[in-house]
Amino acid sequence: MALMDFIKKQFIDILEWVEDSDGTLAWRYPVADREIQYGGSLTVRESQVAIFVNEGKVADVFGPGMYKLTTQTLPVLTYLKNWDKLFQSPFKSDVYFFSTRQQIDQRWGTTQPVTIRDKDFGAVRLRAFGNYAYRVADAKKFHTEISGTRDRYTAAELDGQLRALMLQHISDAVASAGIPFLDLAANQVEFAKQLRDATLPAFEALGLALEGVTVQNVSLPEDLQKVLDQKIGMGMVGNDMGKFMQYQTAQAIPKFAEGGAGGGGSGIAGDAMGLGAGVALGQVLAQNLQQGLQGGGGAAAAAGAAAAAVGIKPDEVMATLEKLADLKAKGILTEEEFSTKKAELLKKLV
Repeated sequence: MALMDFIKKQFIDILEWVEDSDGTLAWRYPVADREIQYGGSLTVRESQVAIFVNEGKVADVFGPGMYKLTTQTLPVLTYLKNWDKLFQSPFKSDVYFFSTRQQIDQRWGTTQPVTIRDKDFGAVRLRAFGNYAYRVADAKKFHTEISGTRDRYTAAELDGQLRALMLQHISDAVASAGIPFLDLAANQVEFAKQLRDATLPAFEALGLALEGVTVQNVSLPEDLQKVLDQKIGMGMVGNDMGKFMQYQTAQAIPKFAEGGAGGGGSGIAGDAMGLGAGVALGQVLAQNLQQGLQGGGGAAAAAGAAAAAVGIKPDEVMATLEKLADLKAKGILTEEEFSTKKAELLKKLV
């Protein structure tokens, strides 16, 4: 009796997989030295796919449902084993189950800035991050390309490869979307759609379906962000030099106050001088702000009058020209604006 019980244990009557945890993409049924009973049952639940593999070759693929394992339900395996129609003996075959549920909240992000072309700024180094969701869509392809003969293959093991595929196609997505950087933040849904479309073929090659992509943030490196902030500030005041000096003065007041509170302030005073405010810093600040509040356009004239009253030294003029040249190089001042200001400063040396 004990011998008969032992023999019975060598045959598998029911094949099924109850997922015991999240994140498992492929699981091999533990056949070991046992054989599958002819006429046994195979249960494939919703969100699962099962495949039979014979001597390294994928035979039959089963979607959700309950199946009785016979030569009729295993046509490819029957052909590979050359069974005749009367075959009713136990048989050996590797059986793999695959989870086709969506693997959600998978994170992607740029570890280093990605350089893209932008019609407003030329070359831009972009940072971005978000998440995506995917699932196993072609179990046979996923088995042959990724999971293979492993007992278990998880989403965590695939994470690095898929993350790299997402980052690889960011430049393609930006180019396809045709959205300037300044508009990307307001068009993240379109950017995400283009990123999904660009990456989809790479996922399909692995037997996966890229179900969705989200973009949560798009930003520039800190140094480029400072240049962008200056350009935005100039856009707010236009090309008027007087208004530009008012803008720079307003930006300098908080820093000057901080410098005064700490007993310093010499660096801020130097910056103000470099922007054409002259050595009479307090007088220039007051006159510039007063002109701005009155809506007048004479801020530049007020700065020049204050500087003339005290007297501008040649080295101060040179320092101012260097500052203005730097602003021109960054695109904040035009060539015409720079030349006009340069001529005004050089006249003060005469």
